Amino acid sequence: MTEPVVLAVDGGNSKTDLALVRADGTLLSLVRGPGSSPHHLGLEGGLTVLGTLLAEAARDLALPVAAAELLMAGVDFPIEEETLREAVLERDWATRVTVRNDTFAVLRAGTDRGWGVAVVCGAGINCVGVAPDGRHARFPALGPITGDWGGGQDVGLAAVFAAARSEDGRGPETSLEQAVPAHFGLVTPSELAEAIHMGRIPQARVVELPPVVLAEAASDTVAAEIVARLADEVVSLARAALAKLGLTREPVEIVLGGGVLQARDPRLLGAIEDGLQELGPGLTVRLAESPPVVGAALLGLDELGADGEASARLRSELGAAVDRLDTPAAAVLEAAGD
Repeated sequence: MTEPVVLAVDGGNSKTDLALVRADGTLLSLVRGPGSSPHHLGLEGGLTVLGTLLAEAARDLALPVAAAELLMAGVDFPIEEETLREAVLERDWATRVTVRNDTFAVLRAGTDRGWGVAVVCGAGINCVGVAPDGRHARFPALGPITGDWGGGQDVGLAAVFAAARSEDGRGPETSLEQAVPAHFGLVTPSELAEAIHMGRIPQARVVELPPVVLAEAASDTVAAEIVARLADEVVSLARAALAKLGLTREPVEIVLGGGVLQARDPRLLGAIEDGLQELGPGLTVRLAESPPVVGAALLGLDELGADGEASARLRSELGAAVDRLDTPAAAVLEAAGD
């Protein structure tokens, strides 16, 4: 009998990883493509990206697969999950289809317990909590309209804001006045403001600035205050999730994911750990060591009742394959083969 196959998707705003794995954890294929978030591309646009990647990954494999786990950025409400799930079922990609927000992928990638709290800080910020009995605590994560602050976009805007006010005297002096425009090859915040206003530099590029803020925070008070605010937001999300689930006194694993947190800045991570330890001595804070697509695939194996050996094989094989995609050398070889 042919081993059942799992389709695992980490569908982000900027890139999508799609993997096909056997129920025993063996990696069959991994492909990477552009972002597939329905929030940015629309339902049909996102499905087009996924369909193209699936065709590339499947090659000679027979479809549909046994179970599909689609972990998608921008799928924040149950109605969005169900709409995407029904659309995928209509395409006959898999016998069973589950659609979830991508925070669930980070949580499963970071722990084998199957429950806990994950806070993700990439371009934006989000959090999910899962109780041992399966109850969920979620947040809409729609930005200011749902009370969110954090992630690369907000940190970057805060840095631009502080730099401008340092230059014209409305705010305290900060080294961000020089460091922020320098990142874009400019000299002053005024030049940067003009370039953004005139469209020469897309405002979306402020998402590039968190490393600048983290570097300046070692010696600059204003930058350090931005980092402290981000740490407070991470702690606040975790606190709220724990309270919603009644887990404030339980030994919960708090998994941190997303590019900003996985930059492993000691100041930021130290402040987060200090804040979380104040919530309860039983909390364990850890970075998600496996990439989100591994979490998506593990959820698929869970659906099929796979054992620990299969999960370990999956972590090893799929994690290594993602690492190869992430290395510059791999990118050069791929380009040379085009």
